[in-house]
Amino acid sequence: MKKIAMILIVLGATLGVALAAKADPAHDLKAFQGYFLKKFPGVKLSSYHDGLYALPQAKEERAEWEQIMVFPPYELGLEKGKEFWNKNHLASCFRNGGKGVAAHYPYWDARAKEVRTIVNDINSCLVKKGMKPIKNLKSGTMAQTVAYMKSLSNGYRVHINVSAPGMRKMYEEGKKFFWAKRGQLNFACADCHVHAAGMHIGGNVLGPALGHGTGFPVYRSKWGKLGTLHWRYMGCNKQVRAKPFKPQSKQYKALQVYETYMDTGIPLKVPGQRG
Repeated sequence: MKKIAMILIVLGATLGVALAAKADPAHDLKAFQGYFLKKFPGVKLSSYHDGLYALPQAKEERAEWEQIMVFPPYELGLEKGKEFWNKNHLASCFRNGGKGVAAHYPYWDARAKEVRTIVNDINSCLVKKGMKPIKNLKSGTMAQTVAYMKSLSNGYRVHINVSAPGMRKMYEEGKKFFWAKRGQLNFACADCHVHAAGMHIGGNVLGPALGHGTGFPVYRSKWGKLGTLHWRYMGCNKQVRAKPFKPQSKQYKALQVYETYMDTGIPLKVPGQRG
């Protein structure tokens, strides 16, 4: 672990300085995506929706993944999400019946003065229809339903608006969260998924932060089911021995805003499958 920490310290300075130099989302985006496109010159921007499987360092993992995807393990969960979506007529709550809209989440709700995610809007839709909101925001029905809704936008390129003052503030908070050290291991999200992306550590290839949210919800072999992006955030925090926040907390929403903006231009590919 000490060796890994030293490697990350050596690798960590360049991009962090570039992003901190100018508090401008467009500048951040150019620096962030430019870093990965330079680090992995053979990988197209659109390929990052495959996560670590897009990287040349993960050829063996990709071969195994391609075999798994012959019969995707998430198909049953996706079908359950479709059934729940249709049974409760959730399409009526979303523009164009939900097709294409997922690429523009999260967004700023000026009236409520808050960031809205798909999870928020699915529960709001249920409440409007006189039903109870879904309590489990990590897996189960919510993950399945979000996966189905987002699958209606597969191929649409990520594009969110961060121009509203409230959204801009959340973007900045998410940016700070992403680059800040935390936990007993004193690691930041960027340490593993920017500076060490593509490295083999502990028998695993560390995936890139670029494109991170474009496949979620994903089916992880470790979970044995579909899980939401915020559940993955919780797991990352636990791995660095930091106390995780709750799903849909302000902290994780802010992080999602930042990561999603960094994914601008990458097409959605939901659900995904990860190890």
